[in-house]
Amino acid sequence: MQKRLLTAAAEHAPARFDSEAKGVGARRRSGDVYETLRNAILSGEIRPNEPLIEADLASALNVSRTPIREAIQRLAVEQLIVARKRGWAVREITAAEASENSEVRAALEGYAARLAVERASDEEIAAAVAVHRRRLTINPTNDTARVETNRELHGIIVAAARNEKLRDAILRSGRFYFNGSVARMTSEEEFHLSNRDHEQIVQALQARDSDAAELAMRNHIMRTFHIFQKLSYPSHAAASLAPLHTAPVRD
Repeated sequence: MQKRLLTAAAEHAPARFDSEAKGVGARRRSGDVYETLRNAILSGEIRPNEPLIEADLASALNVSRTPIREAIQRLAVEQLIVARKRGWAVREITAAEASENSEVRAALEGYAARLAVERASDEEIAAAVAVHRRRLTINPTNDTARVETNRELHGIIVAAARNEKLRDAILRSGRFYFNGSVARMTSEEEFHLSNRDHEQIVQALQARDSDAAELAMRNHIMRTFHIFQKLSYPSHAAASLAPLHTAPVRD
């Protein structure tokens, strides 16, 4: 288990993690470590209840223990990890929490889409359209491409909103992300439904229609969450969304 965790963390690590690299300060290294571990947790690469061992993570990411400790403290504040008798472990996100987070994210990212209509440059809107068109051409079974193009499109829109506080709030609400584990569970039909949602969003951006953009984004976030929730826990009594992070089922 620990070996797989290290592999996942290393795959998320940018090349600039080299602690000897010139021009890279301690604060930036700490931020990079935090983003890497956070992404690995949210993507399901580091699974609920898995331990986070400082020495092993420092070795995998090629940094000292100091940025690891700083990153762990930030993850604890976000309640993504919990203290154990020996160290820390990834906390399970309950079904109720995931539902609440999706509602918050829908409101926030919907507003980001509204601001993007008002503030995005023509080049940024063209970039969003280009990512959407590229996504239409990928193979629905290519989980990596599905996740990457989805994040790229949403990232362009959030960045175009020109509001760092809003961006940070969206990131904090994003404990339930479209990730590789989820992509493997969704069907080709659901992939096409997602593309249809994206089509409505980019059309609203192109038309500079803020009301339509906000509504389309809100509907997209909530529709997507309900699909994931149904796939993961058909029962409303389910305690957590841990099954979203199970091993791949596709050959």
